[in-house]
Amino acid sequence: MRILGIIPARSGSKGVPRKNIKMLGDRPLIQYSIDSALESTLLSSCCLSSDDDEIIDYVARTPVEVPFKRPAQLSEDTSTSLGVIKHAISFYADKGEHYDAICLLQPTYPFREQGMLDGAIEKFIDLGADSLISVLPVPHHFNPHWVFEPGANADYLNIATGEPQIISRRQDLPEAYYRDGAIYIAKTELVMQQNTLLGKQLSYFESDINRYVNIDLPEDWVYAERKLAKLRLYKKA
Repeated sequence: MRILGIIPARSGSKGVPRKNIKMLGDRPLIQYSIDSALESTLLSSCCLSSDDDEIIDYVARTPVEVPFKRPAQLSEDTSTSLGVIKHAISFYADKGEHYDAICLLQPTYPFREQGMLDGAIEKFIDLGADSLISVLPVPHHFNPHWVFEPGANADYLNIATGEPQIISRRQDLPEAYYRDGAIYIAKTELVMQQNTLLGKQLSYFESDINRYVNIDLPEDWVYAERKLAKLRLYKKA
């Protein structure tokens, strides 16, 4: 299976200005995703999608492909990852290069563990899934079976899952997961024909909670620096 890795990195970042090339430890933030991609033996190739000349110049010095400069209309605050992915797929298709699936590696999740990416790709291929996302378990007190939402009368609450009675014991709650943003994999036809990354055959790969950070705000950056220090101490031990 031919799989195209895509690292999206636009210039605009209001929460943490210039975060993609801001130094996190001994390397720019984007380098962590580059390292994950280059470690993989199952990605057929990996490309950058960026509108920023400085980011493009940096990544061009690595083995990651920089085949285009992302159009301005796909680099706005309202632009979607789906549009960015479809642009990359179409660019390669116009050159006669076709991929069965794509793998989105967002720089905002820097601390993927070694082997995580290929483990997720292997599961995706083995299951024949149309999509796969990395996830973390939902804490039991936020489990959807214990979440309430307003009913037709906003003064009263209903169980969010629609069940008539709440599950009383924590031990009886079914597993629930949330997306952590580390990895998205989807078949190309799903993206191009159904306009989604989340198909009906959606599989998952559970991440390491000890590595979780998703950098969007200044406080996330501070948390990432602390997380990095802990990970390095753990590695040395």
